[in-house]
Amino acid sequence: MTNTSTTTTTTSGSLLDAVRRGVRAVDLGRPMFLGMPQSPNHATYRMALTRRHGDMVRADGGSAAAEMLVTGCHVGTHIDALSHVSHCGMLHGEVDAAEAQMGGAFSEHGAETIEPMVRPGVLLDVPAALGVDRLDDGYEITTDDLDATVAAQGSSIDAGDVVLIRSGWGQRWDEGDAYVGRDSGVPGVSEAGAHWLADKQCHAVGADTIAFECLKPGAGHALLPAHRVLLVENGIYIIETLDLEGLAATGVHEFVFVLSPLKIVGGTGSPVRPVAVLEP
Repeated sequence: MTNTSTTTTTTSGSLLDAVRRGVRAVDLGRPMFLGMPQSPNHATYRMALTRRHGDMVRADGGSAAAEMLVTGCHVGTHIDALSHVSHCGMLHGEVDAAEAQMGGAFSEHGAETIEPMVRPGVLLDVPAALGVDRLDDGYEITTDDLDATVAAQGSSIDAGDVVLIRSGWGQRWDEGDAYVGRDSGVPGVSEAGAHWLADKQCHAVGADTIAFECLKPGAGHALLPAHRVLLVENGIYIIETLDLEGLAATGVHEFVFVLSPLKIVGGTGSPVRPVAVLEP
C-alpha cells in the first residue's frame, strides 16, 4: 500500500489571522438607480426587467426574474481607465488615441487592463483640516490645502498608495442636480494639486464628486487639467463619485483599500464598488 499525504497551502498566516479576528468594511460605492446624479456627458443609467416572475413558471413552481442594464461606464461610482482622456491626440505612454480606438474598442489601456487593487489607502479629509463642514461651490483645492490636510491628520503618503480626497460634496448626493453642480460649480483638486499627487507616485486617486477636479460655476467639463496630469502624463487612475462620508465619520485616515473593476475589454472605465477595510 502506498501512503499519500495532502499538503494544504495557505497564504500568509498573519493576513488570514487578521481577517479571522474580524475587520470592518466601509462601503465607498454609491447606489445605482434611475435618476441618480451623474455627469451629463455620459449615457444615462437605465434598468428594466426583461423577465418577471410568472412570465415562465417551471413544472415545480419555480420562476426567475432578470434585467437589462444600459449605462455609461462613467456613471455612479467608477474608475477611469487610461484610455479615457487623451491630450494632443495621445494617450498615456505616447499611445496614438486614434489608432488605439479603431474598431470601436481600445486596443490599449482598456478597462480590462486595470488590475484589482488591494493597497494602502489614505483619506485626505480637506474640510475637516480647514475647519469647515463642506467645501464651497467651485472651490479649488490647492497644494497648500493638501499640505495642511496631511499635517493636520499626521498622515503619510507612500508610492503606490490610493489617495481619496474628501470635499464634503457627497453630502449633496440626495439633492440630485445640486450634486452635479452645473450652475454652482463643484469643489475639486486644482491642476497644481494633481501634480502634487503625481509627485507622491500614487497608484490611483479618488474623490466624492463626479469629476474629481474643480469645476468652476457654469463651466461644466470645459477643461479637465487634472485628468490630463493624472491619466495622460502619469498613468494614475481616477475614481469618481465615491461615498466618503461614512469613512470620514470613523476618523480613520489610513486603511486597506480594495477595488476590482469589471473586465470591460476596450472600455474607457468601469463601474466599481470600492471598500475601505478597517480594524473593528
